Amino acid sequence: MSERWSTTDIGDLSGQTAVITGVTGGLGAHTALGLARRGARLIVTARDTRKAEDAVRRLREEAPGSDISIVELDLANLAQTTAAAQDLAAAEPRIDILVNNAGVMIPPFARTQDGFELQMGTNHLGHFAWTAGLWPSLRDGARVVTVSSLAHASARGIDLRTLTPEGSPRRYRRWNAYAESKLANLLFAWELARRSEAAGLPVVSVAAHPGYASTNLTKSGLNLRGRSLPGIAIHQVTGIIGQPAAHGALPLLRAATDPTLTGGDYIGPDGFQQLRGRHPRTVGSTRLARDPRLAGALWSASQSATGVVFDVT
Repeated sequence: MSERWSTTDIGDLSGQTAVITGVTGGLGAHTALGLARRGARLIVTARDTRKAEDAVRRLREEAPGSDISIVELDLANLAQTTAAAQDLAAAEPRIDILVNNAGVMIPPFARTQDGFELQMGTNHLGHFAWTAGLWPSLRDGARVVTVSSLAHASARGIDLRTLTPEGSPRRYRRWNAYAESKLANLLFAWELARRSEAAGLPVVSVAAHPGYASTNLTKSGLNLRGRSLPGIAIHQVTGIIGQPAAHGALPLLRAATDPTLTGGDYIGPDGFQQLRGRHPRTVGSTRLARDPRLAGALWSASQSATGVVFDVT
């Protein structure tokens, strides 16, 4: 493995099955393409299967002969998420790579199907339930990649009211909610790594962030309850100064494929302030993101919120 990692360092993935959430554009599409080009069999998920079919057509054009299938998944609907995960685990006895990538960013206040604040409900709780449902197919040696964000650093904690149906802060602050959901992603990744190690399982749970990448994620703020001015502004600015989504996907690809990584590693861009870069590297996170007490409390609260017992044994 070279010191300056690039996609040429990805080994042959033939015979491996990779599951990626959110592939209709941006980071997910480029991550899927990188894995497909190395021979991985892909199972991609999307809430809108028509958009997913278009994305898969583009992937097959750029990676001819790719084996790609689609699973409908709505992370904002826990019953559908749990059922989809259980069905997939029954059909796929072994999954080698799971990339938890899908999410929403700074939308106007909204709730999931189950009554949770949308960002925490989708970005964290949905993926918690999804991973738990897939666990029988992951526990024997999978790489689980959870996608976080630089925004996690602005979170001052986790408001556990957002993990209670119909619960929310008195005043909704979309950036705070997003930051907390991204902090929750990191806490989940590290807690999964700790629990897997304690159980003696060969699962490698790592996290990655794309830096300041120009993707379609900020568009999520434009499609709920009218147009969101913060979403519009951020999307326009990001489109001008953010790095291309293909570069933002590089940390995800390294996290998914680098055999030298161990549970608890966090991968991000190698450039100034981790905003951009071409050679992803191991990066640090806030102390709060490494707090085992908070991680344990979040895990317990997530089980109560989702009704899913995630027993890592």
